[in-house]
Amino acid sequence: MSPTGTPPLRVALVGYGPAGSFFHAPLIAATPGLALDTIVTGNRERRAQAAAEHPGVAFAGTADELWTRTGDLDLVVLASPNRTHIPLATAALRAGLPVVVDKPLSATAAEARELAALAEQRDLLLTVFQNRRWDSDFRTLRALLERRELGEVHRFESRFERWRPQPKGGWRESGDPAEIGGLLYDLGSHLVDQALTLFGPAHHVYAESDVRRPGAAADDDDFIAITHAGGVRSHLWMSATASRLGPRFRVLGSTGGYVSYGLDSQEAALREGLRPGEGAAWGAEPESAWGTAGTDENVRPVPSLPGDYPAFYAAVETALREGTPPPVTALEAAAAVEVIEAARQSATTGRTVVL
Repeated sequence: MSPTGTPPLRVALVGYGPAGSFFHAPLIAATPGLALDTIVTGNRERRAQAAAEHPGVAFAGTADELWTRTGDLDLVVLASPNRTHIPLATAALRAGLPVVVDKPLSATAAEARELAALAEQRDLLLTVFQNRRWDSDFRTLRALLERRELGEVHRFESRFERWRPQPKGGWRESGDPAEIGGLLYDLGSHLVDQALTLFGPAHHVYAESDVRRPGAAADDDDFIAITHAGGVRSHLWMSATASRLGPRFRVLGSTGGYVSYGLDSQEAALREGLRPGEGAAWGAEPESAWGTAGTDENVRPVPSLPGDYPAFYAAVETALREGTPPPVTALEAAAAVEVIEAARQSATTGRTVVL
């Protein structure tokens, strides 16, 4: 039941790969007021896995089966391959169903804005799963900035790096533009969204993009430099070829800086089968993972706020019932995609792109 005692909102989840099984399904199931009703997958092994992990869930072989039973559903969540996001979201909205779309929303900002206009026309919720806004380190940094503990920030450095010298294959590493693969659209969607959320619209974009691993077909080592309209410069690194990892965040301000290392623990917990509300406090980080603030002469540890991925679907449930704003708007997602498009253009031409 919902927190108000009303029946839960019935959710259909399209896709039960890593995004659907590790992120969306567990978070939906853990959200009061939401019920995981139907999972769309034609894969037998994934159906068996989903049935074991979510007893009683119904199955559909294709998303088209959902559009004939819209009266039985209240929300569609798309955790399907990137190339399907726009066509499936469009179909859901035209069928009268609100939609959550995993990032990236689209290949182009124009597509994202067109989809946002359709949602507005139909008066339906459309939001994008930008879970990294609820990372422990990002929440902690955001609180520091709100308290102005670093003074006037002039540089934001953010890294999402991995050491994966051998390509894993699959559509995410495909060189086919139709697949919307590569790290700019994958990890870059997170890093750009975080930068825009903290420091506002981008004015200039410069980028470098490479394919470094033998046998790789999509970009696997990228850098984006953003000059924000407010003057802050963001430097963003994303890589699958980082044999030595840099700090996750390094933020420099007029009175001090903030540095943190390592990734939020929620993804690892979800992949291990842990669920919000079970066991230890969800999203809590040990003191050894805390970042530090100040200057080299006067540095102090900053207790990390707990990561809170469950907050995303809690906000979705509230938005559907009460009409509050979605946790991430489609236009915010479009702005991030616009930066990624500019980054691809800059990397190709070697020139800075003005937005």
